[in-house]
Amino acid sequence: MAETRGRRGAPEDRQRVQATPVVLPRAAEAAALHRIARRRKRKDIQRKERVDVRYSVEERSAILAKARSLNIAGAHYVGAVVMAHIHGDLALPGQRTPLDDYIDELTVLREQVAKIGNNANQIARKLNSGGHPHPGDTAALAQTERTLNAVRSAISEIVAAADRAVTKRTAQ
Repeated sequence: MAETRGRRGAPEDRQRVQATPVVLPRAAEAAALHRIARRRKRKDIQRKERVDVRYSVEERSAILAKARSLNIAGAHYVGAVVMAHIHGDLALPGQRTPLDDYIDELTVLREQVAKIGNNANQIARKLNSGGHPHPGDTAALAQTERTLNAVRSAISEIVAAADRAVTKRTAQ
């Protein structure tokens, strides 16, 4: 079951990505948006350029509701969010984020730890195959059992971390 849960929600391409430090958990989404919206400073001169954008009624209502909750104008909110995206502070839906890289790294780690477990299983199978036991077989079998228990525990923790990351990503 752990094998099927490890890639849930991760992109289908299996390219390896350099490990990047991921700071988790981040501030609450509302606090992060408020911080980004407040970061946009007023200019000494009035902004004269205008960009017209079309929204559905639902999108406009959601934008204005969020702007009101942050106590700023809708145009200020939209401008702040767009500029935050341009500066790399926000990701668009469907865009690859450091959290996606983290999920992929966890998946690769789970696969590597599972290979250790497969090797330990092969050792245990060989030692339990019958015949006359050799000196040290009992100690090797006991160590193999401890290794398998550690591998099972590690895989469970990795899968749990991946599940938390996927849940966090889908909540964003």
